[in-house]
Amino acid sequence: MDGVPRVPEQQGPEESAALRFSVLGPVRAWRGQDPLSTGSPQQRALLAALLLREGRTATAAELIDALWGDEPPSQALAAVRTYASRLRKVLDAGVLVSESGGYAIRSLGEGALDLALAQELAADAEKAKSSGDLCQARALLNKGLGLWDGEPLASVPGPYAETQRARLEEWRLQLLETRLDMDLEQGCHAEAVSELTALTAAHPLRERLRELLMLALYRSGRQAEALAVYADTRRLLADELGVDPRAGLKELQQRILQADPGLAEPSAPAAEPAAAPVRPAQLPATVPDFTGRASFVAELSDVLATAEGRVMAVSALAGIGGVGKTTLAVHVAHQARGAFPDGQLYVDLQGAGSRAAEPETVLGAFLRALGTADSAIPDSLEECAALYRSVLDGRRVLVLLDNARDAAQVRPLLPGTEGCAALVTSRVRMVGLAGAHLVDLDVMSPEEALQLFTKIVGKERVAAEREAALDVVAACGFLPLAIRIAASRLAARRTWTVSVLAAKLADERRRLDELQAGDQAVKATFELGYGQLEPAQARAFRLLGLADGPDISLAAAAALLGLPVDDTEDLLESLVDTSLLESAAPGRYRYHDLVRLYARACAERDEQPPSERDAAMSRLLDFYLATAAGVYAIERPGDRLVDHLERTEYAGLRFTEGAAALDWLYSEAAPLLACVRQSSETDRLRRAVDLLWAAKDLTESGANSHQYETTARAACDATRAAGDAHAEGRARTTLTNVLLVSGRIQQAEEQARLAMELAASAQDDIISWAANDRGLISLHQGRYADGKTFFEQSIEGYRSAGNRLNEAVTLANLSRAYLGMGEVTKAVEIARHSLAVHAELGRPMRRANAHFALGLALIKAGRHTDALVQFSDAQSIFAEHRQRLWEGNTHFRIAEVHLAAQRLARAAQHAEQALALGCVGGDRMRGNVLTLLGRALATLGQRDRARACWQEALNLYEQSGAQEADEVRALLTPTAVA
Repeated sequence: MDGVPRVPEQQGPEESAALRFSVLGPVRAWRGQDPLSTGSPQQRALLAALLLREGRTATAAELIDALWGDEPPSQALAAVRTYASRLRKVLDAGVLVSESGGYAIRSLGEGALDLALAQELAADAEKAKSSGDLCQARALLNKGLGLWDGEPLASVPGPYAETQRARLEEWRLQLLETRLDMDLEQGCHAEAVSELTALTAAHPLRERLRELLMLALYRSGRQAEALAVYADTRRLLADELGVDPRAGLKELQQRILQADPGLAEPSAPAAEPAAAPVRPAQLPATVPDFTGRASFVAELSDVLATAEGRVMAVSALAGIGGVGKTTLAVHVAHQARGAFPDGQLYVDLQGAGSRAAEPETVLGAFLRALGTADSAIPDSLEECAALYRSVLDGRRVLVLLDNARDAAQVRPLLPGTEGCAALVTSRVRMVGLAGAHLVDLDVMSPEEALQLFTKIVGKERVAAEREAALDVVAACGFLPLAIRIAASRLAARRTWTVSVLAAKLADERRRLDELQAGDQAVKATFELGYGQLEPAQARAFRLLGLADGPDISLAAAAALLGLPVDDTEDLLESLVDTSLLESAAPGRYRYHDLVRLYARACAERDEQPPSERDAAMSRLLDFYLATAAGVYAIERPGDRLVDHLERTEYAGLRFTEGAAALDWLYSEAAPLLACVRQSSETDRLRRAVDLLWAAKDLTESGANSHQYETTARAACDATRAAGDAHAEGRARTTLTNVLLVSGRIQQAEEQARLAMELAASAQDDIISWAANDRGLISLHQGRYADGKTFFEQSIEGYRSAGNRLNEAVTLANLSRAYLGMGEVTKAVEIARHSLAVHAELGRPMRRANAHFALGLALIKAGRHTDALVQFSDAQSIFAEHRQRLWEGNTHFRIAEVHLAAQRLARAAQHAEQALALGCVGGDRMRGNVLTLLGRALATLGQRDRARACWQEALNLYEQSGAQEADEVRALLTPTAVA
C-alpha cells in the first residue's frame, strides 16, 4: 500500500478508477491502483505547482518562476508547454486545462490529493479538540500524519518546491506538537518520551518539542532528566543563536524545580473513548432501616461537601468489627451522590482477613470501571496509581474504600484531585493518612439501638415488650451488627416473642452461641443463610470456600465441585441470590473473607467423608495444571516439558489459539498461584510444583513476578521439608527462572546449582533445564567456556529426550557462548541452525530467542543491517506473545545497532522504549539501557540529560554491585562529556 487513502471510483465512460495524487512525499499519481508516470523532475515540479494551487490557474510566467527562479533557460516557455502536453496524455481528459495563458488542474474527486485530505483531517481534529473529545482528535491527527511519506515534494527541483517543502514540513511539526500535547493531556507521557527524544534530536532548536519532552519526563518520574533537558536547551540556544530560552520554557523549569502539583498529572484520562462517559455506580445498596448516627452523618456530609474546592476530601472511619462503619459510609455516600455526578467507586479491601486486597489489583478494577482498556493498564503499582489519578482529573468521583487494612494500602487508591472525595472504613485509626478527617465510630446509644431493633422487628411487637427489647439491645452491647442479627432472627420467627429472645441472650454462657458479637457475630448471620440451603447448594458453598485466591472462575469451580459447567453455574448463581456468594464479574465468583472462613468451618464440620475435601482440592489442582500445560504447549509447539509433568485425572480447558490461552493464564494468575501455595503442604506437592513450572510465563512476561517468586520460595521450603529431591529440584528451577529475569545472578546461581544436584540425584530429566539455566548464568558472569559446557550438556539431554524445541532454544544460547569466546563465525552458524530447527516446528514463541541470538552474532560480524532484521523479527514475536521484558531487551539491542551507526535519535528512541517496557535482567539491565541512552544524548549535544541518565545508571549499578559502575563513573567525569 502507498499510504494514500483510496477514493470512490469515478463512473466516467472511459475510466473505471479515479485519479489520485500525492505531494506529502515523492510527487506521484495513480489511476486506481495503477501508478502513472509523472516524467522528469521538472515535469513533476510543474505537476506539483499546479496541484498545490488547488484548482487555481497558474500563468506561464508563474510556472517558469516556480521551476527555475531568476535564471530560467532560454526555452523555458516551450519547456513548460511540453511538460503540460506530456501530462495531459497521462492524466484523464479535462483534468489539466489551459486558460488565460496558463494552466490549472481541475475535476479531481474528493480525497484525490493527499494534502487536501490531510487538511480536512486536521480541521476535523481541531473541531473534536474544541468539543473536548481528545481521543477522537488524536485519532484524526494520527491519520493525517500518516499521509506523510518522507520529505514532501521529495527530489522536486525549483525555488517554489523548496519553499513549499519548508512550509509543509513546518505544518507537519505543528501537527505533531499538537498531537503530542494531547498525548500528555491524556496521560500517555511514558509513551511520548521515546518519540519526543527522537524529535528533539532531529529538531534541536525547536523549543516547543523540548518543553513537551520536559513535561513528559517529569510526569514519568524522571525529574532530573527533565531539568537536564532545560540545561541542554539553554546552552544550545546560547551557542547557536545567542538567545535565552523563551519564557514558557523558563516557567516550566521553575515549576518542575518547585514540584508544582499542577504539573503532576494531565487533565484528561488516557482511556479510549466510549460512546458516553463512563460513570461507575458501584455503591452497595443502603439499608432501608438505617437508624441514628445523625451527628456522624452531618459531620461526614460536611467534609464531602468541601470536595469541590479542595484538592481532595478524605474521611476515615475507624471502629471495632460490627460497629456499623460500612453501613454508615454507604448511607452517607448515597446521600452525597448528587455532588459526584461522574460516578462512585467501591471496593472491599478485605483488611480484616489474612489476605488483604493488593492496591494494584484494586487500581486495575477501578481503571476498568472508569473506561480504561485492559491493554492501557500498567503493571507497576506506581504507574497504575498515576494513571488512576490522571483518569480522575477533571471528574467528580466519590471513592468508598471499605474494610482497609492500613494507610499504606489506602494511599495509592486516593484520587488526589480537586472535586473528588474518598471515604475509608477500617478497624484501625488511619493516623498515617495525611490530611484525612478521622472519625472514631463507637457503639450506638441505647435510644438509637432500640430504634434500629424496632425498625426491623416492628413497632407493635416492641411496644408490647419494651423492657424486654431494652434487655435485648443491652445484651447485644449496643453493637449494630449484633442488634441486626438478633432482630432479624426475631423477625423471621413470628411465634417468638421479644421476651423469648431476651431470655436466650440473658444466659452469658450461651450468649456468644446465640449472637457472637464483633467479628464472630457475622457467623450467626451466615449460619442463618447456610441453614436454608438445599443439599447441593450447601455442598457447593462448603467446598468453594476451601480454595484460596481472590476469586474463582466458573470453569475452576466446576472442576472443584466435580460437576458440569451448566450445573455449577446454576448452583453458584443461586448462592449469589442468597448473598452468601458474590459475582465479581460474569463467570467469576468470590467470597467475602469472613464468609470464606465460615464456609471452611462448615466443610470441616459437615463434609462427609472428610476425604471429599482433599478430593475437591485435588480436582482443582488438576484443572489448573492440565490447563496451564495446554497453554504452555500451544505457546511452545515441540517442547516436551509437558511430557515430564505429573499426570492429572481431571481435564483442563483446551485452546485453539495463543491469544485466548494467554488471556486465561494472566486472568487466572492469582487463584492459580494461590492453589500452588495451598497444595504445597499436602500430598499434592509434586503437582503443585509442576503447575508452577508450567505457568512460568507469569514471571517471564514481567507480570505477577512478585507473587510468583513468593510462591516459588514457598514451594522450595515445602519440598525440602518433605525430603522430595524430585520436587525440590523442579521448585528450585522455577525460582532460578525468577531470579534470572530480575537480574539477581548470584542468587540464581545458587538455586540452579542446587536444582542440578537434586535433579541428578532424583534422575529427573529436568537436569537439562537446570544445565541450560547454569549456562545462562555463566553468560551473565562472563564465563563463556563454562556456559558452553553447560549448554552442550543441556542439548545432549534434550536430544536424548526428543525435545527439539528446547534443543533449538539452547542452541541459540550456545551461540551466545561462542560469541563471548570470540568465535563469531561459529556463533552465526549455530544461531542459524537454531532458527532452522524452529522453522521446522512452526512459529513457536522461543523462535524469537534464535532471532535475538543471531542478531547479536551478526553485530559482532559487522553486519548491522542484517542484525536489525533479526532483532525486528524477535521484537515482533516477543510482542505477539506478551513477553514484555524480552521485547524491552530487543529494543535495547536495536538501540545499540543504531548508536554504532551514529543514528543517534533512533538509538535514543529505542532505548526509551526499552525503559518503558522493562528488561530481563532487572536493575542492572536498566542501568545498561540508561548508559546507552546517555551516550546517544551526549553525542546529540544534550549533555545535561545524558548526565542525569548516567547518574541514575550509576545508582543502580552501585546498588547491585555491578562492575559497569566504573565505566559510568568515567562518563560522569567532566572531561568525558566536554
